Amino acid sequence: MKQRIIADQQVSEIGLGCMNLSHAYGHPLSEADAAKVIDEAKDLGVTHFDTAALYGFGKNEALLGKLLKPHRQHLFLASKCGMTGVDGKRVIDGRPATLRATLEQTLMSLQTDVIDLYYLHRWDKNVPIEDSVGELSRMVDEGKIKAIGLSEVSSQILRKAHAVHPIAALQTEYSLWTRNAEILVLQTCAELGTAFVAFSPLARGFLSGKVTDSSSLVEGDIRKGMPRFQTEHMQKNLPLLTELNAIGQAHHCSMAQVSLAWLLQQGSHIHVIPGTTKMSHLHENVMASSITLSDEQMNTLDKVFHHRNISGARYPAATQLEIDTEEF
Repeated sequence: MKQRIIADQQVSEIGLGCMNLSHAYGHPLSEADAAKVIDEAKDLGVTHFDTAALYGFGKNEALLGKLLKPHRQHLFLASKCGMTGVDGKRVIDGRPATLRATLEQTLMSLQTDVIDLYYLHRWDKNVPIEDSVGELSRMVDEGKIKAIGLSEVSSQILRKAHAVHPIAALQTEYSLWTRNAEILVLQTCAELGTAFVAFSPLARGFLSGKVTDSSSLVEGDIRKGMPRFQTEHMQKNLPLLTELNAIGQAHHCSMAQVSLAWLLQQGSHIHVIPGTTKMSHLHENVMASSITLSDEQMNTLDKVFHHRNISGARYPAATQLEIDTEEF
């Protein structure tokens, strides 16, 4: 596995987003099956594991704590605060005392003394970003976290936060299907020396060609409420996959692998963290590290997946109000 730098550490350029082992896409895996995915990822050279207090309302952190503890010194572990489950509901709370309480629980759940990268999962717009990041900086001073990250924020908020304490990484959705990061924040990350971590790099399954109809999604899958997965938008977006598939055939690889390769070639500061519950998809994703697309293929994909060609918003209106990313 090729390596890239994040928070002054070398990690596999393709990490593992662990959310869907416990959260969001329907029925979570059993602990035994989740252990198989985690163990296989380690064997394939994945060293970057991403979780959050929100995922499974703490269950995902507890799962990773148990599974990764024997290998902790060899792995890069990232988690998030500022958005958690309270009484069965998702709550955004960036107050310093809340972030502190979340960290203490996270350290116990992950069975570790220090977290390599700790993100503010969402900027709480009722709390100045300087206050939230100020508390995270004290956690760095105390040796409980090594580096600070932000998630789903704009270039402006990144700069405000970076003025308080260096921001090691910014995580937001980025894929052929979601190009908002290209407006400004990708450039700002490169300027500040901030790694960019792309979550949902396969567009929540759409770019794999395996999720093309919302009616096939199980109850509890968050995609059922996302505009792009509704039939009217899906039917308009499906033709985009034709050229993606053609490039995959030219490389004797899958559409998912082409999609990940395209992302990695956008800049050396970009990391991808696809998630999966299937061993075959895990192997497929990791192999994308060996694929290099030609300039012509990169340009073709840029044109086919231009943001004006994408139908539907990525989030429902209420969720969109909670984030701070630039929008086309």
